[in-house]
Amino acid sequence: MTDTSKILVTKRDGHQEPIQLDKIHRVLEWAAEGLDNVSVSQVELRSHIQFYNGITTKNIHLMLIKSAADLISEETPDYQYMAARLAIFHLRKIAYGEFTPPPLLEHVKKMVERGKYDTEILQDYTEEELNELNDYIDHWRDMNFSYAAVKQLEGKYLVQNRVTKEVYESPQFLYMLVGAVLFSKYPKSTRMDYVKRFYDAASQFKISLPTPIMGGVRTPTRQFSSCVLIECADNLNSINATASAIVKYVAQKAGIGINAGAIRAVNSPVRGGELSHTGVIPFYKHFQTAVKSVAQGGIRGGAATIFYPIWHLEVESLLVLKNNRGVEENRVRHLDYGVQLNKLMYQRLIQGGDITLFSPSDVDGLYEAFFADQEKFEKLYVQYENDPNIRKKTVKALDLFSTLMQERSSTGRIYIQNVDHCNTHSAFNAHKSLIKQSNLCCEITLPTAPLEFINEDTGEIALCTLAAVNLGTISNLDELEGTCDLLVRALDALLSYQRYPVKAAEKALKRRALGIGIVNYAYYLAKNGVRYSDGSANKLTHETFEALQYYTLKASNQLAKEYGACELFGDTTYAQGILPIDTYKKEIDQFVNVPLRYDWEQLRHDIKEFGLRNSTLTAIAPTETSSQISNATNGIEPPRGYVSVKASKEGILKQVVPEYEKYKSNYELLWNIPNMEGYFQLVSIMQKFIDQSISTNTNYDPKRFDGGKVPMKVLLKDLLTAYKYGIKTLYYHNTRDGADDTQNELDDGCAGGACKI
Repeated sequence: MTDTSKILVTKRDGHQEPIQLDKIHRVLEWAAEGLDNVSVSQVELRSHIQFYNGITTKNIHLMLIKSAADLISEETPDYQYMAARLAIFHLRKIAYGEFTPPPLLEHVKKMVERGKYDTEILQDYTEEELNELNDYIDHWRDMNFSYAAVKQLEGKYLVQNRVTKEVYESPQFLYMLVGAVLFSKYPKSTRMDYVKRFYDAASQFKISLPTPIMGGVRTPTRQFSSCVLIECADNLNSINATASAIVKYVAQKAGIGINAGAIRAVNSPVRGGELSHTGVIPFYKHFQTAVKSVAQGGIRGGAATIFYPIWHLEVESLLVLKNNRGVEENRVRHLDYGVQLNKLMYQRLIQGGDITLFSPSDVDGLYEAFFADQEKFEKLYVQYENDPNIRKKTVKALDLFSTLMQERSSTGRIYIQNVDHCNTHSAFNAHKSLIKQSNLCCEITLPTAPLEFINEDTGEIALCTLAAVNLGTISNLDELEGTCDLLVRALDALLSYQRYPVKAAEKALKRRALGIGIVNYAYYLAKNGVRYSDGSANKLTHETFEALQYYTLKASNQLAKEYGACELFGDTTYAQGILPIDTYKKEIDQFVNVPLRYDWEQLRHDIKEFGLRNSTLTAIAPTETSSQISNATNGIEPPRGYVSVKASKEGILKQVVPEYEKYKSNYELLWNIPNMEGYFQLVSIMQKFIDQSISTNTNYDPKRFDGGKVPMKVLLKDLLTAYKYGIKTLYYHNTRDGADDTQNELDDGCAGGACKI
């Protein structure tokens, strides 16, 4: 061990002095104050070993942080708070040169001068108002973060120079300024109250905000929608416009969904047979290049999911694009894929029949009917099957579905979209606005129209703006009313504040779609003593998601009274007086048959009379990053272990489930859940109320099955069950790999997708 008494340290200004161990001790004691089962001496011992002559004070601080972080475990969870406090101390030193943050006004002026903050902040707020907000800020709330949260904030959200690693702000300024910007155009009589309420909700983790908002609002960037849905037509102009739109939106931190199912199959005639078409794979490669050519705001690489129908003539080649087999020409690995299904395809599977594959260009009207009208689709499909003049290929439905599930299982990233559910249980009237696709993470269902030219408003790019309610912070469901009102108002204001880099996206202002979801569901179940697997959580889930949808609709209806309904409100089912509770799959009543708690008939009347400010209100996204910041469990997912170990750009981050010691026996860990039935029931109950979709994962432990292999019949049975219960989309397929689940490396949400909030 090094004799620390003789060590000289290098200060930030370059001069050297003897190491002051008592000073280090005082900092550690401060960081440990009020925490359970943490040892200052343990942290000192672990760090002293690594001291050397000439070490910088900065490096000493980093070693102390690392020493505390290394001690985080199930037995000693509070080290995550000790490490976090040390990290906050370090972060503030970088940002301000000292521990105490400057006054808000001084900070904002400095940041506007440096071009880091939006100049409008100083135009919209007086000095008196900024001083009032400064007095309201509680910087001590920085001490409530876990270590993983601080590192995620530092890596992704705090305004910084990503080249020099200079950080310019601390978290409480972030929260206050996001609120100030979002409510800047509100009447002066009410806006300060809204800003303060928003600040409290965000800084006390009652709400969870997505990456584009946390990282972008207050800066000169003006695009904050998390999810972008782009539809591509079967022509070169549209394909090129789609690629251009992808580049523009990836650069603005958005996750991308691409519907490319209309592109004709290989060897189709082009210009009446003058050319033979190259097929869809070269164009998928083109989209992949567009997605990966830009880093999302310097934070992460782009990510996209491409959607196509299972009856596409090239489907057998498309299903294997993500795996490692075949030749390079037949691989497009850096995209995810969404396979589109409907009732007829499932029927063919159940009946042991065939599926006929077509090029969409050869079967007039079939592609549109696939989404718009299931009866018409079946009639046309059978007609074309029996037409000897149309190019086709026939495959066994069981073989095709087995390939689909095999690829979904082996890659984890082949997703499912049930296109009929997306249109029958929808916020939109299918005769006016069709749902053809989802987004990167499979929770958004919004209308799109194919792009033709990048600088024209032909077509429609759908945008969705996300946020979430932290269920772990509520003690009764009526508290959701104020939280939902705050979120709906903030996100709606954001739509007017942000810019739209592609003209076809401006239609989003006419729809004003929101996607409010939840985080911390696993903790919420544990706290209420109910479980995923046995039906005990069904009633609570029904009541909770009824409250979420009711209060978000009520808030949007109130906004419509104040500012008018959204311009395209007439395209929604809400305009017809149809609510989500009217169109859900009645199979759900078999496992949760409880009366509705709220006055839906009055709400229906108010919506018909005044409309809604927003076409949609809810969607449940994965929340990998933002749940870490709120020290919450991820979205609706059960945790894999009591301690999750996440590999990120910020290093290995350990996080312990909330109130582990109190609720350890109540938590149901992912791999302890015996099968998918209980989870599917819960998701379908949520979907009864949610007007968009839900990122729904499937999880399998091969060790539960003979021979250590998940049988195909189980995979297919679960796929059919999800369809039967009205689930719209399936996202990740997780297979247990046998690693120690307390130390497992969690996947980073949607692999770079902003919609993971």
